[in-house]
Amino acid sequence: MKLIRVGEPGAECVGALGDDGTRYDLSHVLNPYQAWTFGDLERARTTLEHGAAPALPGPDLRLGSPIPRPGAIVCVGLNYRDHASETGADEPAEPVLFLKLPSTVIGPNDPVLVPPGSRKTDYEVELGIVLGKQVRYLDSAEDGLSAIAGYLISHDVTERAYQLERGGQWDKGKNCETFNPMGPWFVTSDEVPCPDSLALRLWVNGELRQSASTGDMIFGVGELVRYISQFMVLEAGDVINTGTPAGVALGSGDSRKYLRAGDVIEIEIDQLGRMSHLMREARVR
Repeated sequence: MKLIRVGEPGAECVGALGDDGTRYDLSHVLNPYQAWTFGDLERARTTLEHGAAPALPGPDLRLGSPIPRPGAIVCVGLNYRDHASETGADEPAEPVLFLKLPSTVIGPNDPVLVPPGSRKTDYEVELGIVLGKQVRYLDSAEDGLSAIAGYLISHDVTERAYQLERGGQWDKGKNCETFNPMGPWFVTSDEVPCPDSLALRLWVNGELRQSASTGDMIFGVGELVRYISQFMVLEAGDVINTGTPAGVALGSGDSRKYLRAGDVIEIEIDQLGRMSHLMREARVR
Protein backbone atom coordinates (compact mmCIF):
# COMPACT_ATOMS: atom_id res chain seq x y z
CA MET A 1 0.00 0.00 0.00
CA LYS A 2 0.88 3.62 -0.49
CA LEU A 3 -0.70 5.72 2.25
CA ILE A 4 -1.15 9.48 2.18
CA ARG A 5 -2.57 12.22 4.38
CA VAL A 6 -4.28 15.06 2.55
CA GLY A 7 -5.74 18.38 3.61
CA GLU A 8 -4.61 21.52 5.35
CA PRO A 9 -2.42 21.26 8.48
CA GLY A 10 -4.52 20.08 11.39
CA ALA A 11 -7.35 18.92 9.12
CA GLU A 12 -5.76 16.03 7.22
CA CYS A 13 -7.53 12.82 6.34
CA VAL A 14 -5.99 9.45 5.51
CA GLY A 15 -6.05 7.88 2.09
CA ALA A 16 -4.43 5.24 -0.07
CA LEU A 17 -2.95 5.89 -3.49
CA GLY A 18 -4.06 3.49 -6.20
CA ASP A 19 -1.86 2.37 -9.08
CA ASP A 20 -3.79 4.69 -11.40
CA GLY A 21 -3.35 7.68 -9.07
CA THR A 22 -6.84 7.47 -7.55
CA ARG A 23 -6.95 8.49 -3.90
CA TYR A 24 -9.10 6.23 -1.69
CA ASP A 25 -10.53 7.44 1.62
CA LEU A 26 -9.40 5.43 4.66
CA SER A 27 -10.46 7.94 7.30
CA HIS A 28 -12.97 5.45 8.71
CA VAL A 29 -10.15 2.94 9.25
CA LEU A 30 -7.00 4.90 10.12
CA ASN A 31 -6.80 7.80 12.56
CA PRO A 32 -4.93 10.69 10.86
CA TYR A 33 -3.31 11.79 14.13
CA GLN A 34 -2.34 8.55 15.86
CA ALA A 35 0.48 6.12 15.12
CA TRP A 36 -0.45 3.09 13.01
CA THR A 37 0.42 -0.44 14.08
CA PHE A 38 0.75 -3.52 11.89
CA GLY A 39 -2.83 -4.38 12.89
CA ASP A 40 -4.09 -0.97 11.74
CA LEU A 41 -2.35 -1.38 8.41
CA GLU A 42 -3.81 -4.85 7.90
CA ARG A 43 -7.32 -3.49 8.47
CA ALA A 44 -6.65 -0.78 5.90
CA ARG A 45 -5.42 -3.37 3.41
CA THR A 46 -8.52 -5.51 3.94
CA THR A 47 -10.76 -2.47 3.45
CA LEU A 48 -9.11 -1.71 0.11
CA GLU A 49 -9.26 -5.32 -1.04
CA HIS A 50 -13.00 -5.43 -0.31
CA GLY A 51 -13.62 -2.22 -2.24
CA ALA A 52 -14.90 -0.51 0.90
CA ALA A 53 -12.89 2.69 0.51
CA PRO A 54 -14.59 5.45 -1.50
CA ALA A 55 -12.57 7.79 -3.69
CA LEU A 56 -11.30 10.95 -2.05
CA PRO A 57 -12.47 14.19 -3.69
CA GLY A 58 -10.12 17.02 -4.51
CA PRO A 59 -7.04 15.64 -6.34
CA ASP A 60 -5.30 18.97 -5.77
CA LEU A 61 -5.53 18.82 -1.98
CA ARG A 62 -2.28 19.45 -0.12
CA LEU A 63 -0.22 16.39 0.79
CA GLY A 64 0.74 16.33 4.45
CA SER A 65 3.38 14.14 6.01
CA PRO A 66 2.12 10.64 5.14
CA ILE A 67 2.31 9.40 8.71
CA PRO A 68 0.89 10.99 11.85
CA ARG A 69 3.37 13.01 13.89
CA PRO A 70 5.94 10.42 15.11
CA GLY A 71 6.66 10.08 18.80
CA ALA A 72 10.36 10.05 18.01
CA ILE A 73 12.62 10.72 15.04
CA VAL A 74 15.90 8.90 15.59
CA CYS A 75 18.60 10.01 13.16
CA VAL A 76 21.81 8.30 12.09
CA GLY A 77 24.83 10.44 11.29
CA LEU A 78 27.76 9.60 9.02
CA ASN A 79 26.17 6.39 7.74
CA TYR A 80 27.63 6.65 4.22
CA ARG A 81 31.37 6.24 3.79
CA ASP A 82 31.60 8.96 1.15
CA HIS A 83 29.71 11.43 3.36
CA ALA A 84 31.97 10.73 6.34
CA SER A 85 34.97 11.26 4.09
CA GLU A 86 33.73 14.54 2.59
CA THR A 87 33.15 16.00 6.08
CA GLY A 88 36.58 14.91 7.32
CA ALA A 89 35.16 12.42 9.84
CA ASP A 90 36.34 8.89 10.51
CA GLU A 91 34.07 6.05 9.48
CA PRO A 92 32.10 5.23 12.64
CA ALA A 93 32.55 1.86 14.32
CA GLU A 94 28.97 2.10 15.62
CA PRO A 95 25.99 4.15 14.40
CA VAL A 96 26.08 7.82 15.43
CA LEU A 97 22.66 8.77 16.83
CA PHE A 98 20.82 12.02 17.46
CA LEU A 99 17.17 13.04 17.75
CA LYS A 100 14.87 15.43 15.93
CA LEU A 101 11.68 16.88 17.39
CA PRO A 102 8.35 15.73 15.90
CA SER A 103 7.52 19.43 15.44
CA THR A 104 10.07 19.59 12.59
CA VAL A 105 7.88 17.34 10.39
CA ILE A 106 6.03 18.93 7.46
CA GLY A 107 4.50 17.70 4.21
CA PRO A 108 6.55 16.76 1.14
CA ASN A 109 5.80 19.96 -0.77
CA ASP A 110 5.47 22.43 2.10
CA PRO A 111 7.95 25.34 2.18
CA VAL A 112 11.09 24.94 4.31
CA LEU A 113 11.98 28.01 6.38
CA VAL A 114 15.53 29.36 6.48
CA PRO A 115 16.15 30.42 10.11
CA PRO A 116 16.84 34.10 10.87
CA GLY A 117 20.53 34.81 10.40
CA SER A 118 21.24 31.41 8.89
CA ARG A 119 24.46 31.16 6.92
CA LYS A 120 24.75 27.43 6.35
CA THR A 121 21.37 25.76 5.90
CA ASP A 122 22.11 22.41 4.26
CA TYR A 123 20.19 19.58 2.58
CA GLU A 124 20.32 15.81 3.24
CA VAL A 125 18.26 13.25 1.34
CA GLU A 126 17.56 10.19 3.52
CA LEU A 127 15.61 6.96 3.54
CA GLY A 128 13.11 7.06 6.39
CA ILE A 129 12.11 3.88 8.24
CA VAL A 130 8.70 3.70 9.95
CA LEU A 131 8.18 1.23 12.79
CA GLY A 132 5.03 -0.91 13.01
CA LYS A 133 5.28 -2.13 16.58
CA GLN A 134 7.04 -1.52 19.87
CA VAL A 135 10.55 -3.00 20.04
CA ARG A 136 13.34 -3.24 22.60
CA TYR A 137 16.62 -5.21 22.79
CA LEU A 138 16.26 -6.95 19.44
CA ASP A 139 18.61 -9.86 18.77
CA SER A 140 19.28 -9.59 15.05
CA ALA A 141 19.05 -7.48 11.91
CA GLU A 142 16.31 -9.86 10.75
CA ASP A 143 14.31 -8.96 13.84
CA GLY A 144 14.89 -5.32 12.96
CA LEU A 145 13.52 -5.80 9.46
CA SER A 146 10.43 -7.55 10.81
CA ALA A 147 9.61 -4.47 12.91
CA ILE A 148 9.55 -2.11 9.91
CA ALA A 149 6.07 -1.19 8.68
CA GLY A 150 7.29 0.83 5.71
CA TYR A 151 9.42 3.55 4.22
CA LEU A 152 9.28 7.15 3.02
CA ILE A 153 11.53 9.95 1.83
CA SER A 154 12.90 12.09 4.64
CA HIS A 155 14.73 15.40 4.19
CA ASP A 156 17.00 16.00 7.19
CA VAL A 157 17.52 19.74 6.80
CA THR A 158 20.42 21.08 8.88
CA GLU A 159 21.84 24.48 9.81
CA ARG A 160 25.56 23.67 9.92
CA ALA A 161 26.68 26.79 11.80
CA TYR A 162 24.19 25.97 14.55
CA GLN A 163 25.21 22.31 14.49
CA LEU A 164 29.00 22.67 14.49
CA GLU A 165 29.94 26.19 15.55
CA ARG A 166 27.63 26.97 18.47
CA GLY A 167 28.79 24.39 21.01
CA GLY A 168 26.92 21.44 22.49
CA GLN A 169 25.11 18.69 20.61
CA TRP A 170 24.04 18.53 16.96
CA ASP A 171 20.45 19.19 18.04
CA LYS A 172 20.82 22.96 17.65
CA GLY A 173 21.25 22.61 13.91
CA LYS A 174 18.67 19.88 13.39
CA ASN A 175 15.48 21.09 15.05
CA CYS A 176 14.51 24.41 13.48
CA GLU A 177 10.87 24.56 12.39
CA THR A 178 10.08 22.79 9.08
CA PHE A 179 13.45 20.98 9.12
CA ASN A 180 12.06 17.52 8.30
CA PRO A 181 9.81 17.26 5.24
CA MET A 182 8.51 13.70 4.78
CA GLY A 183 6.63 12.04 1.98
CA PRO A 184 5.16 12.03 -0.53
CA TRP A 185 3.60 8.79 0.67
CA PHE A 186 4.27 5.97 3.11
CA VAL A 187 5.04 2.73 1.26
CA THR A 188 4.46 -0.46 3.24
CA SER A 189 7.42 -2.79 3.56
CA ASP A 190 5.91 -5.55 1.41
CA GLU A 191 6.29 -3.23 -1.59
CA VAL A 192 9.98 -2.55 -0.86
CA PRO A 193 11.60 -6.00 -0.70
CA CYS A 194 15.17 -4.65 -0.98
CA PRO A 195 15.44 -1.45 1.11
CA ASP A 196 19.25 -1.71 1.10
CA SER A 197 19.46 -1.16 -2.66
CA LEU A 198 17.37 1.94 -3.40
CA ALA A 199 18.72 4.79 -5.52
CA LEU A 200 18.30 8.24 -3.96
CA ARG A 201 18.84 11.67 -5.53
CA LEU A 202 18.56 15.35 -4.59
CA TRP A 203 18.58 18.46 -6.78
CA VAL A 204 18.94 22.14 -5.86
CA ASN A 205 17.53 24.49 -8.51
CA GLY A 206 17.78 21.68 -11.06
CA GLU A 207 21.42 20.83 -10.25
CA LEU A 208 21.97 17.23 -9.14
CA ARG A 209 23.82 17.42 -5.82
CA GLN A 210 23.36 13.96 -4.30
CA SER A 211 23.12 10.62 -6.12
CA ALA A 212 23.77 7.31 -4.37
CA SER A 213 22.25 4.02 -3.27
CA THR A 214 21.16 2.82 0.16
CA GLY A 215 23.51 -0.06 -0.62
CA ASP A 216 26.32 2.37 0.20
CA MET A 217 25.20 2.67 3.84
CA ILE A 218 27.65 1.47 6.47
CA PHE A 219 24.84 0.05 8.61
CA GLY A 220 21.80 -1.42 6.83
CA VAL A 221 18.20 -0.77 7.77
CA GLY A 222 17.63 -3.96 9.77
CA GLU A 223 20.84 -3.51 11.72
CA LEU A 224 19.94 0.10 12.50
CA VAL A 225 16.64 -0.94 14.08
CA ARG A 226 18.37 -3.68 16.06
CA TYR A 227 21.13 -1.36 17.25
CA ILE A 228 18.87 1.52 18.25
CA SER A 229 16.61 -0.87 20.18
CA GLN A 230 19.52 -1.56 22.55
CA PHE A 231 19.41 2.04 23.79
CA MET A 232 15.76 3.08 23.63
CA VAL A 233 12.28 1.63 23.23
CA LEU A 234 10.93 2.28 19.74
CA GLU A 235 7.18 2.60 19.26
CA ALA A 236 4.86 2.07 16.32
CA GLY A 237 4.98 5.16 14.12
CA ASP A 238 8.48 6.21 15.17
CA VAL A 239 10.80 7.18 12.32
CA ILE A 240 14.48 6.42 11.78
CA ASN A 241 16.36 8.73 9.39
CA THR A 242 19.09 6.44 8.08
CA GLY A 243 21.74 8.97 7.02
CA THR A 244 22.71 10.88 3.91
CA PRO A 245 25.30 10.25 1.18
CA ALA A 246 27.99 12.62 -0.11
CA GLY A 247 27.17 15.81 -1.95
CA VAL A 248 25.97 18.05 0.88
CA ALA A 249 27.01 21.70 0.91
CA LEU A 250 29.17 21.15 4.00
CA GLY A 251 31.40 18.76 2.09
CA SER A 252 31.76 20.96 -1.00
CA GLY A 253 33.89 23.69 0.53
CA ASP A 254 31.76 26.19 -1.39
CA SER A 255 29.62 28.51 0.74
CA ARG A 256 27.43 29.23 -2.31
CA LYS A 257 26.08 25.67 -2.10
CA TYR A 258 24.17 26.41 1.11
CA LEU A 259 20.45 27.00 0.81
CA ARG A 260 18.83 30.42 0.52
CA ALA A 261 15.27 31.67 0.26
CA GLY A 262 14.00 31.04 -3.28
CA ASP A 263 15.92 27.79 -3.79
CA VAL A 264 13.89 24.78 -4.93
CA ILE A 265 14.76 21.34 -3.57
CA GLU A 266 13.68 18.17 -5.40
CA ILE A 267 14.20 14.72 -3.88
CA GLU A 268 13.41 11.23 -5.05
CA ILE A 269 14.04 7.67 -3.93
CA ASP A 270 13.25 4.71 -6.15
CA GLN A 271 9.88 3.10 -5.29
CA LEU A 272 9.11 5.88 -2.77
CA GLY A 273 8.21 8.79 -5.04
CA ARG A 274 9.41 12.36 -5.39
CA MET A 275 8.90 15.56 -3.43
CA SER A 276 9.72 19.22 -4.00
CA HIS A 277 9.75 22.23 -1.73
CA LEU A 278 10.62 25.91 -1.87
CA MET A 279 12.97 27.56 0.63
CA ARG A 280 11.54 30.67 2.32
CA GLU A 281 12.76 33.08 4.96
CA ALA A 282 11.38 32.42 8.44
CA ARG A 283 9.47 35.34 9.91
CA VAL A 284 10.43 36.52 13.38
CA ARG A 285 7.19 36.81 15.31
